[in-house]
This record gives sequence, structure tokens and C-alpha cells, in this order.
Amino acid sequence: MNQEECICALATPAGGAIGIIRLSGSDAITLTDKIFQSANGKSLEEAKPYTLHYGEIKDKDGNTIDDVLVSVFRAPHSYTGENSTEISCHGSRYILQQVLHRFTEVGCRQAEPGEYTRRAYLNGKMDLSQAEAVADLIASTNKATHKMALSQLKGHFSNELSLLREKLLKMTSLLELELDFSDHEELEFADRSELQALAEEINHKITTLAHSFETGNALKQGVAVAIVGKTNVGKSTLLNRLLHEEKAIVSDIHGTTRDVIEDTTLIDGITFRFIDTAGIRKTDDVVENIGIGRTFQKMEEAKIVIWLLDEQPSASEIEEMKLKNQGKKLLVVFNKMDKLENDKLAFDKFTHSCGSDSSEAESPLFISARTGENVSSLEQALVKAADIPEITENDVIITSARHYEALLRAHDSLSRVLESMEMGMSGDIIAEDLKMVLEELGEITGGQISSQETLNNIFKHFCIGK
Repeated sequence: MNQEECICALATPAGGAIGIIRLSGSDAITLTDKIFQSANGKSLEEAKPYTLHYGEIKDKDGNTIDDVLVSVFRAPHSYTGENSTEISCHGSRYILQQVLHRFTEVGCRQAEPGEYTRRAYLNGKMDLSQAEAVADLIASTNKATHKMALSQLKGHFSNELSLLREKLLKMTSLLELELDFSDHEELEFADRSELQALAEEINHKITTLAHSFETGNALKQGVAVAIVGKTNVGKSTLLNRLLHEEKAIVSDIHGTTRDVIEDTTLIDGITFRFIDTAGIRKTDDVVENIGIGRTFQKMEEAKIVIWLLDEQPSASEIEEMKLKNQGKKLLVVFNKMDKLENDKLAFDKFTHSCGSDSSEAESPLFISARTGENVSSLEQALVKAADIPEITENDVIITSARHYEALLRAHDSLSRVLESMEMGMSGDIIAEDLKMVLEELGEITGGQISSQETLNNIFKHFCIGK
């Protein structure tokens, strides 16, 4: 990948009323000028930055391809930090293809996925965590994920890390200064009590950031909800009702659902990832047994489990469900309330037996997945069980597994620092672990990035044009 080359790409989805083609590179303005004829006859080379110009894009024979508006940005004051232009064309796929073809004819090449943001990172316009936030902002599907991505893009996470690294760097420098005077063992530039207090403070902050990953990941990927129960209790009907579409096959035949079906929907601004599982029963069908095995696997992965019933479960079933869902939110839901007897006092004993410290079970809900009766109460129970805090734009919430793993490694290194201090170890050993913390924190923002593989892995998930 040659960063000196001028790149071009469509920056908007094809098929709309307007299509925007973006160029970036030192020759972006010059190359645009080669195929653009301004209505006022002036060259784009003379254009001031942040100006808009009306005119025509011409083919190699001088024929008009389209009437366009060209925006001009000059380095370093552009998204990529390079000279850039953006050409607003009519949204015809044919027109956009012709304009892109003209740019390749005069010397541009098609941009790779994420190459604009990658150039912005390499040119110092943003750090790596902010670059990743661009992709998250584009992919945001609700208010919470939008706020988290915007917070990271504005540098709130980077600023937190920068403050931590600045404090650590100062202390590491004092420890290394001691090493320069190792022949004077009595000299101690880094106050050990101050260092311990600082290490504990930073370790607490890193732990808090790492713990936020559970919330961030749930909001980004969707809160996982497994719908489990026996065959024919209405799991697929409930899934279709919650998704507001016919996603799963509904049948009176036992064992219809043999594999896991997943899809997402928004409830009160929170994305829930619903998982319809194979009905739990004893069967000799090999394929169905594989599906039942996956049911138990999905129960382990889910944060919330909806146990769907249409009759009073046995004591052994209750114990098994409690055992398999320790620490999870367990919503006990009786389906087919339009067919159930009105006397719900019969389930009091069941409600009491489900209440346990090992699983967080709510009082049973009574619904009809077929008619939709009381499903709104189930949706509100799901929102409550998700327990997602109100997210503001200033909150720092970790959503990237890469960031989370780096924070865990930094936490491990800081734990070793504290252990070394308790054992009275020498400053050179403590300094080495502090350096590891600095490297891990730097890995997040890209301050210490040298691996091309890491960069490629991050930007390959971007769309072309961004």
C-alpha cells in the first residue's frame, strides 16, 4: 500500500439521489481539476480550502458525464490530513461508475476498505482507538451505541489513557534514574509509598474500564436472550412475536426447531439478540439431539434466559433449570394464557421454589405468544433484566475486545508491580513491569503499534469509502 498514491472511492451507498466520490492524496486537487470544468472557468488549483464549486465532469472526449459540486480541502485540514476533494454527483450507478473510471484514467486508484481512516491515523489526525470508533459510529444501531462511539471518537477514552500513561511515565523515569545511580544504593528518587498509591489508583481505574466491557459489548452486539423450554410450548411463536416477523417455522409437530435461530430487535432503545433453541425433550433423533445440545450451550452464553412453559414443571425440572442458570437473569414465562385456567395461585409454590441466590428469577409472567397478550410486559421485564445503565456522551465504555484484552494485560502487569513492592523487590524489576503497563496502554491508542498485521486486522472491517 503506497500512501503517496491518490485514492478514490464512492463514499455513499449507490442508488440514492446523490452519490459522493471522495479523493485523497497530494494530487487530489490536481487530478480532480483534470476532469472538472468549473462554471466560472476557474481552476481548482486556485480554490481556497472549504469552498464549493459548481461545474461539469467531462469524459476523455470532452463530453459531459454529469453536473456536479466539488468540495475542496487542503492538507492538513481534512479528514485524512491530505489534500482532498469530494464530488457530489447524481446518484445514478452508471454516472458514478463513469466518474470513478475517469479518475482511474487520470491516475487515481480505487481505495481499499478503511484506507481513508487509516491515512487519517497515520497522518496523526486521530489515534487508533478513535479510528476504530469511526467504524462503530457507522455501525451504531441505537442511541446507546451511537453515544459510546461518539464519546470514543471525541477522544474521551484516549484522554483517560493519556492521563494514566503520563503518571506512569513520570514514575518509571524516576525508577530508571535510580538505576543510573545503582552504585549509591541509599539513593531513592521514586517515593515507594507514592508509587504504591499511584499503582493502586491506576489499577482501580483500569479495572473499572475493563468491567465496562460487559455493558459495552452487550450494547454493541445485543443483549443475548435464550428462549428455552420443551417442544411445542411456543418458543418459535414467541420469537416471531418479539421480532415482529415470521423468522421461525411454527408447527404443531414436536421437534420442528432443530437448530439455533438468532435475530435482533430494539426494545426501548436496547438491542436484544434473541435465540430460539431446539425444544428440550428425550429423543432418539440424532439431529434433534445435536440441536438440544446447542440449546444448553446457548443458555450458557446468554445473559438472560426466558424459560417458556405451558404447564407446571416438576421439582426436578426446576432444580435443573436453576442449576444451569446460576448468576443469570431467569425469566419464567407461562405461554398460552388464553388457554390456561385463570387460577394462577396454583403456581405460587413454583414461584417460591424458583427464587434462589443461585439464579436471579423474577415472578412468573403469563402471556399469549399467539395473540400477543401481555407480551409488552415481557418486553419491559427484558429491559429491566438487561440492567443497562443510562449512557451519556461523556461516559467511557469499552466496546472493543482488543481494548479489553490490553486492559487485562495492563492489570496483570500492575498487579505484579504491587506484589514486587510488597516483597521489597529492586527498582529495576518494578520498572520493567511498569514499562509493560505503558506498552499495553499504548497498544490501545496506537502509540506503540508497530505490527502491520494489527493495523490490517483493524481496518479490514471498514467499508470502502471510509
